[in-house]
Parts: sequence; C-alpha cells; structure tokens
Amino acid sequence: MGISYVEFEDDAGILRRYRKHVNGRGLVATTAKVDATAFVDPTAYVDPGAEVQRNATISHGAWIEQDAIVAENATVGVNARVGRGAVVGRFAVVGPYAAVGAGARVQNAARVPREATVADGGEYRASGDDLRRLGLAA
Repeated sequence: MGISYVEFEDDAGILRRYRKHVNGRGLVATTAKVDATAFVDPTAYVDPGAEVQRNATISHGAWIEQDAIVAENATVGVNARVGRGAVVGRFAVVGPYAAVGAGARVQNAARVPREATVADGGEYRASGDDLRRLGLAA
C-alpha cells in the first residue's frame, strides 16, 4: 500500500501534511475539517485548522487558508483565495480569482464578484438580489 498523504514545507519552514479528500481528491491538511459531502477539486488546497462544511464547493485552484471557514452550500470559485481566519457564509459565492482577506467575513448568500477583493478584516454583505435569489427577502 502506498503513501496516502503528501508533505509540504510552509514559508516558516514547518512541514505540513495533506491528504486527498474523498470527494474530489483535493489536498486537505490533516488538521483541517472537511465534510465528506463537500467537493474539493484535485487542484485545490485546504490549510491546517480550516473548516469546509456540508455541500460546499472548493473549485479548481482555490486555496482555503489556515483557520478559515467555508459554511454549508457555499462556493469558492476558480483560483479564489479565502484568507486566514476568514468566514464565507452559508450559500455565499466567492467568484473566480476573488480574494477574501484575513479575518474578513462574507455574509450568508452574498456573491463576491469575479476578481474582487474583500479587505483584511472587512465584511462583504449580501445585496437584496442575493437574498431574493434564496427567497430570504421580499
């Protein structure tokens, strides 16, 4: 039986161990928590301490940094990044090539546009259209 994990050295010289996620085969740190129903693309990374909840999608080339949370049914787009300690709310979408800064919050049902940046510690709120799409606003 072969090795079931890969190891990388981070910027601080610490050796980090990643395993392939059961749904999608993306690389998930052994200390990250990723629900079995979440999809992690084979080219995506989920760093130590991060959490990806039920039915979330981590797309091609996306990177979920340390201690970040991607809530249930959220989508992180192609080559998007969710910064350290950031939170992406339920049903939220982080568009392709977008970046959510460290400690930032993306509200439930919000849609961060393609190539947009949410500043470190910032908050991105759902628009009325976002909420109506999910039947949460009149």
